[in-house]
This record gives sequence, structure tokens and C-alpha cells, in this order.
Amino acid sequence: MIAVLDFGSQYTHLITRRIRSLEVSAEIFETDVTPETLKTKGVSGIILSGGPNSVYDKNAPEFDKKILELGIPVLGVCYGHQLIAYVLDGEVKPGKSREYGEKILDVNDQNTPLLKGLEKKEQVWFSHGDQVTKLPQGFVSIASTDETETAAMANEEKKIYGIQFHPEVVHTLKGMKVLENFLFDICQQTKDWKIEDLKSKLIAEIKQTVGEKKVIIGVSGGVDSLVASELLREAIGDNLYCVFIDTGFMRKNEADEVTTLYRDLGFKNFVAVSSGPDFYKVLAGVVDPEQKRKTFSAEYFEIFDRTVGDLKQTEEIEFLAQGTIYPDRIEAAKTSKTAQVIKSHHNTSIPDKYRFQLVEPLKDLYKDEVRELGKELGIADSALKRHPFPGPGLLIRVLGEATVERLELLREADAIFIEELKSSGWYEKTWQAFAALLPIKSVGVMGDFRTYEYLLALRAVTSVDAMTADWARLPEDLLNKISKRITNEVRGVNRVVYDITQKPPATIEYE
Repeated sequence: MIAVLDFGSQYTHLITRRIRSLEVSAEIFETDVTPETLKTKGVSGIILSGGPNSVYDKNAPEFDKKILELGIPVLGVCYGHQLIAYVLDGEVKPGKSREYGEKILDVNDQNTPLLKGLEKKEQVWFSHGDQVTKLPQGFVSIASTDETETAAMANEEKKIYGIQFHPEVVHTLKGMKVLENFLFDICQQTKDWKIEDLKSKLIAEIKQTVGEKKVIIGVSGGVDSLVASELLREAIGDNLYCVFIDTGFMRKNEADEVTTLYRDLGFKNFVAVSSGPDFYKVLAGVVDPEQKRKTFSAEYFEIFDRTVGDLKQTEEIEFLAQGTIYPDRIEAAKTSKTAQVIKSHHNTSIPDKYRFQLVEPLKDLYKDEVRELGKELGIADSALKRHPFPGPGLLIRVLGEATVERLELLREADAIFIEELKSSGWYEKTWQAFAALLPIKSVGVMGDFRTYEYLLALRAVTSVDAMTADWARLPEDLLNKISKRITNEVRGVNRVVYDITQKPPATIEYE
């Protein structure tokens, strides 16, 4: 097993995900874990994650230096790399400029075990401001960039390594090779974990937690809640109750499609609630993105609570299940003591007054793992390959106030975008695609008449796990067709732009 010490990086759990994809078990530990605990666990390797801090920050997370003396191989990533240098009396200083995104790594030693199999120049992913400027005793630099002399370092005798880049993100093209080298060549780890074991493990955990009691889950028709509900149904059968709330922020025809999906799948206890006017009322005039999410969350649980109250008049329900996945918890800073909040998620913000015990069977999984689990559960690809859709829906894709008029405008434009992506074959080539209505109007001309209408942004990204994302290189003729259809068919939009920003620095959604 590999131990991953979490220093607050948005990518910490992604490291364990990558390790599991190599069929090796991994466990995340807080940074105050003791050397004795790691020895007792029998770990074969230790990875120190990245994090948002500088090693010189007043409250920068630390770890027990004796961990480096256990004789167990150690790999520091980004902040972990800097921390190793710092605690071993090397030197870390702010770089001349920050490095974010894709960079070219110059591999100085292709024979070093960690970088074996890499070319002399490799594309990697950076996200840092500080850098190691003086190596600790016994270490050598094994890679660099045009701005970072020590982009990777090694003490081969003690099997301690540090890398400034992130091997766990897909934009480090040979990142998996680096992890393979560390796991199998340096740590001598054997394969001890398989994705197909996950289904039975999770079902057993649900049965043990829930027993014969009844569970309620809010569903949206999205992949996460669908897989979570199917997993729960396999574990507890008709003791599961599914509630779908049409918030008024759904995509075109979404409410009817979700209801049909669950009834066709044979869910016996499915309740649909139409509540658009309630949401519109409480969100009128709200423009701040975080306040929109929090107001939505509060109203969602208020309506959900009333619905459950009606059900509890005849059914004794004790558990609330959610389709929360790990990226939700990461962005809401629910994963460690050192993580920072990126944005609130309605399914990680349950009010204290709630009367249920919580069940989150997918909380440690990424979207690609959820889809793999869905296949194990026998769910059709047509349902599993749907693009992610946020809980607040179109609310956070209408920037500024989400009026009914603006929502309808966006709904029509988004439907055109997705329709054209599907007909062109590009829908399945992208991780997520959507339209966003910006709170900006611009001058245009239609039929010799001046117009002053909204600006619409199209966003399509490629990704594996949503932790990093690149903009999809849609063909120009496809973008041209989509733009023409939207400006011709959607009254109120006279300008369409295409977003070409990666994550980071942007998030996939706008709010």
C-alpha cells in the first residue's frame, strides 16, 4: 500500500486515483500522521502531496521529519518537493515568475529510476510560485525547466525524490510512467487493488450501515446520482426512495427525460416535484455566485424536507443518501484540514437541522470511476456518458441574476449547442460542454436594424477527472454552424464567443 500525505492540494486524491488505476491500493493520511502509524500500516511508499502554501508561511503544514528516516521510499510532489528540501536544510525561494499550466521539462538524467522511460524533453503540468534553489546534502538535480533549475531531485541512496510538476494530472503526458517507476521499480510494490472489487465492497458497506432501514436520495438524472441510486437499490432494494426536484433550472426537456429514465429502470419509489416558481422567488435579485449557490442549497433542502415530511407520514426513513463525488468535496474543502474552499456545492452543505444519517457511497470516487462502477452495475452507456450537470443547473450558467427570461434564452441556446455536438460526433469526444449567458450586451446588426443583445459563451472541455481540463479543439465549421443557429434561432443573443481557457487557472463552470 502507498501512503499519501495530504498537504491541501486540489489534486491530492487524484494521486490516489492514479495509483488505484495502476491496481495498487493507496490511503490518504493527514500531515500529522506518525512514523509508527505508517510502519504499522506496512506501507511500501510515501507520497507528499502538493498544497496551496509556501514552506515559509506562518501556518504552513508540516510533517514529522523522522518519516524520511524510515527507509521507505518517499516522493514529494510540488509543495511536498519543496518541503523535503526545506526540512533537510536545502533552500526554497520564490521563483522569478510563477509557473502555471503546461511546461517543457528538460530531463537531465534519463537513467534515474524515477524518470526512466522519459524523453529528454517532456510536457508536464506546473502549479507553483516557490522553487528549490539549493539542494539538500546528498541530492542531485535530475530535471529542470527554462525557469526552474531543480524541477526534480533525487537522493538515490535513501530513495527520496522530489518533483516540482504534477504527475497525477493528464496534462503531464508521461505522469503515469513516473508513478509506475516510483511504485514498481523504487517501492517494489505489487498489484493489490482492482476496480471490479469496488461494487461488492460498496454494497457490503451500505448493507452494514443501513441494514433494513429505509433511505431517501435526491436524484437529478446525472451520472453521479444515477449510479448512487442504482448501487443503493442493489444493496437495499425497495427500501430506497428517490426524489427528483424540478428546480426550474433544468435543461430543455430535462424533467420529462429524468422521470422517464427512472421509471424505465424500474425504480418503484420515485417521486417528482415541480418547484420552479419557489426557486425563482428566493433567487430574485441574487447575483453573487456564492450566494446563488447557498440560496439554491437552502431552498432545495427546504423543498426536499417538505417532500420527505410527506413521505414520512407513511414511511419511516432514517438515512439520506447523496451522489457526492470527490471533486465536489475538494472544491468545497471537505477533504482535509489544509484544503481551501473553491466554491460551495449544494450536496456538501447539508443544514445542521437535518434529521438523517448520511450515506455517500461515491464520496471517494472520481467521475471516471463512477462511470466504471456504473458499467459494473449494468447501467446503459447512453445514461453513463451524459455530460456532468451541476446541481444548481442553469442557475450558475446565467451569470448575474437568473431571471425567467434569461433562463429561457439560455435553455434554447444550450439545447442547440448540445444537439450540434451530438450530431457531429463531438459530444462523446468532450468531457463537458455547455452554454453560459454573460451579463453583457453588445451592439449588433440584424436585417439592417441595430440590435443590443446578450453575449453568449460556449464552453467545451476535455478531461479525465475534472481536476484539470483543456479546451476542446472544436472544428471551425462546427463552431460557425452553432453560432449561426444560435444567433438566428434564439431571440436575444447577437454575439457568440468560444472559451479557450484551461483549468487551472479557470474552473470548468463559470460560477
